[in-house]
This record gives sequence, structure tokens and C-alpha cells, in this order.
Amino acid sequence: MESIGDILRRSLTPKSTTEDTGTSSKDKPILEAEENECPLCKGRGWLRFDVPFGHPDFGRLVPCQCTEKEFEQEHLARLERYSNLGPLTRLTFDKLLPRGRSSDPQNQERFAHCLEVARNFAQEPMGWLVLSGPSGCGKTHLAAAIANHRVQERHPPFFMPVPDLLDHLRSTFSPNSDVAYDELFERVRNTPLLVLDDLGSHSSTPWAEEKLFQILNHRFNAELPTVVTITNLEELDDRLAAKLSDPVIAQQCELEKPQLPLFQQVGGLSLQSLADKTFETFDTRGMNADEKGRESLQTAWREARQFAESPENWLVFLGVHGCGKTHLAAAIANHQLRSGRPVFFAVVPDLLDHLRSTYSPESKVTYDRVFEEVKTSPLLILDDLGTESSTPWAQEKLYQTLNYRYNSRLATVITVAGFLEGIEGRLSSRLQDPKLSNVITIFAPDYRSQTRPPENLRPPRQSHRSR
Repeated sequence: MESIGDILRRSLTPKSTTEDTGTSSKDKPILEAEENECPLCKGRGWLRFDVPFGHPDFGRLVPCQCTEKEFEQEHLARLERYSNLGPLTRLTFDKLLPRGRSSDPQNQERFAHCLEVARNFAQEPMGWLVLSGPSGCGKTHLAAAIANHRVQERHPPFFMPVPDLLDHLRSTFSPNSDVAYDELFERVRNTPLLVLDDLGSHSSTPWAEEKLFQILNHRFNAELPTVVTITNLEELDDRLAAKLSDPVIAQQCELEKPQLPLFQQVGGLSLQSLADKTFETFDTRGMNADEKGRESLQTAWREARQFAESPENWLVFLGVHGCGKTHLAAAIANHQLRSGRPVFFAVVPDLLDHLRSTYSPESKVTYDRVFEEVKTSPLLILDDLGTESSTPWAQEKLYQTLNYRYNSRLATVITVAGFLEGIEGRLSSRLQDPKLSNVITIFAPDYRSQTRPPENLRPPRQSHRSR
């Protein structure tokens, strides 16, 4: 494969030719016509106008059509080399599935729309086109198809994966580099059509972010046609995200909505440790629990089982540590996962620590992304509310989360260590709202602090009473 320096230094103008014109004394005489000789120019490659002396075209040579075809092929080959597409020259619009590869009808509609937008952009590149979506959804194919179409239209695009671009820019500082930094940087900044693939997959260093901003800021101000593929706009540097989301110059195309995993968790139980915490393994008799404690366990079991069948509104468990709150919350999660429905399980102190960590430059996920997933999850389980550090920031994040879910009436399970007296007023008010929240207090003691002879565990009969 050619080096980036060879590609960038290559001229786009046709090479000069030394074909026989019929006028040079050094030309070799044609002794006999070859079998595939052009019948018009007899292999010379040039034609002379048959006009009288004094005519403006007298003596002027023009390329024969056979030579023009060769020039055209050479020009196309140079454009392909300049484009840096390499093996991606095979990725054209004709080879794309009209509705993409997703089995989701909504994603198929999104892909079909993006394909139409990309075709129109390839015909007349104006502004920016931002293609987003998860890996494998067809972003690179669409971007390469645009570049290949421009090559066929004899316009020079420049295609470059962002990690490769940054590597090339770094390598130009080497004394052995075959291309100067300024040469590569200026070519990328000013190429007529730039296609940047996989923005956001690069190593995020201050130097890398600054170089990318300089390139995109220059093209933004000059309104140079640019195609960018990304996985998630929210994960980019704020300055880059602002340019890519500007509605005046940038057109957004989301090929697919990212598919979140069925089970997401922050702290607490992993999917493996969740498996044995089911309704069948929950002991409704407790450890040396009195009658009131056993009744509260049976009530909690029935309410949890009913909620698991059809999660609606909020279910709040109160009680001391180890009384079975987390087991019941995990049993609800297990039931939902077996039904193929998503669950976000978070231990409150760990969730707040995780949100804080997203502000770190080394974080691979953004605060906005994590916070949005927690707020909007179809079923959120918040374990151990009340054990977190009571700071203004922590209280505000919890309030924003629960207030959003309260107003949206999203299914939520909350376990509280102790009772509601220790919960901040705004949160406590929402947790106790009878129009939305079903509060169950477990009066049984800690399972883990006492022992008794093992017996067969029998959950109570499920009640069919309505809530």
C-alpha cells in the first residue's frame, strides 16, 4: 500500500505524454499497423484538423478519442489513490441493502431515510453530513459510498479514519517522515470533500482533541463539505459536539437507535449473583421473626410478585438491613429478565460514585449518557436509598432522577435502609404519594444475624387481590 505522503503529493492533473504526434524528427516510422491500432490516429494518439492555412485551428493537435479514454482511466485511478479509500472502493450505494440489516422496523425506516439523504449529498455535497449509530449499522459503508460516487463524478474526496489520521499527524514529527506535518494538515483542512470515519474511537488526549477541533473548526467556518461518522454524539468533546450538532450547517442522520443490554447495573448484584434470588428461594418466615414480621414478609412477597407480573408505578420496601428487601427487588429483576424486558439495577451510593466518575477525562462514558439511561430505564431498581453520603450534589442528583420518573410514572422499585424519616423531604414526599407509590414495611429482623435449623422453604399462596 502506498504511503500517505505518496498519496498526498500526487497531482490530480493528467500526466504529460510523449506519444508520437507525427511532427518530431525522433519519431519512429510506423512500418505496419498493429492488430489493435486505432483506425483514426493510426496509433499516434493525436489528430490534426484538416483545415486550410489561415484557419484558427490550422496546425492544432487534439487528442484522439482513444487517448482521451486512456487519460480518463489514468485520471480516475489517480482520484481513487488520492481518495485514500483503498479496499473500500468496493463499497458503493448499489451494494447497500435498501433498509439496512436491522430486524427492527423502526431502524429499517431510519436506515432507508439516511440512505436517501446520503445519495442526495453525494450528488451535490453541501454542508456537513453526520452519520451516527452503533457499530455494524452501515455508517462506514454509507460514507465510503458517498466518496466513491464523488470519485466516479471526477471530484476528489479524501477518506480517512480518525485514529489513522491522528497517527499520521504524529508520525510527521519524525525526522524520517515522508510528508511534512503542514502538508498533511493543510490537505485535510482544505480538501474539497473530507470524510472522517469513526470520530470518537480515537485515543482522547488534549493534543488529539485540539488537532481535530482545528480541522473541523476551519471546515465549519469555511463551510467545506464534510462527512463524519460517529457512534454517539454525546461521547465527543463538547466543542466538537457543538459543531457537529449545529443545525445550520450539519445534517444529522441516525441509522439505528443503540440497543441497550437487557440488564444494566451499577454496584450491587451482577447478572450471575442475581440468578439465585428468585421468588421461589425467598423465605417468607424470616429468621426467628414474630407473627408481625412473618406477615410483613408474606405481604412483601405477594406485592413484589404482583408488581413483577406487570410493573407499574412505584414499589417501595422499607426495613432494616438484611430483612429481604434486596432479595425481593432482585426477584422482580429476574422475572423481568426472563420475560425479555430490560432492567437497570443500581445501588444508590455506587450510582452516585459512578456519576461523579464520569466527569473524569479518563471516563469512557459521559455523565449525560449514564444519567439519561438511569432516568429513562423502563424499570429502575434503586437499592439502599438512604445509605448514600448526604451532600447537596447527591441529594440534587437523586431528586432529579426520581422527580423525572415520578412525573413520567415510570416503573421503579426502591429499597430504603430503615424508614422514611431519614430521607430528604422532597424525596420522601414522592415516595409516600399513594397515587403512585405502594410502600411496604418489612418488620422482620436481619436474616443474616440469626440462625435456625433449615426447613423446606414454601412461599405463600399468591393473592389475586387488586391493589
